[in-house]
Amino acid sequence: MNMAMPSWFDIIGLSPDSQEDESGIKQAAENGGALSLYTALTTQQKLAGVTALSCWLPLRASFPQGPVGGANRDISILQCHGDCDPLVPLMFGSLTVEKLKTLVNPANVTFKTYEGMMHSSCQQEMMDVKQFIDKLLPPID
Repeated sequence: MNMAMPSWFDIIGLSPDSQEDESGIKQAAENGGALSLYTALTTQQKLAGVTALSCWLPLRASFPQGPVGGANRDISILQCHGDCDPLVPLMFGSLTVEKLKTLVNPANVTFKTYEGMMHSSCQQEMMDVKQFIDKLLPPID
């Protein structure tokens, strides 16, 4: 769409079978949370959960056909996507949630879509994120 999108890795194409910048993705994951889903599924550090907003799972084909091992095999995931996203189509979110349910406990994967939302956010999405965080990290009394 001719938009400048600063990124930590190259996005070569936006189709489910496009080539991906494997070395860039792995380097970005080592440097922090730029790739929340990929990082959560590959790190050995135990995480409380992950929110994945308007995104997809990079290097989807490199993951095993069955559950991942390691610290986060039972991680809770909230994945949210707008049904009118022109940048990352809803189909990418749908393919991602299908894959996630094979990699971690499917009961811990929640996929929410938002009618009319583009590649942005909305008040309901932020309320859903807040509820997810509150459930995983209750306040300390």
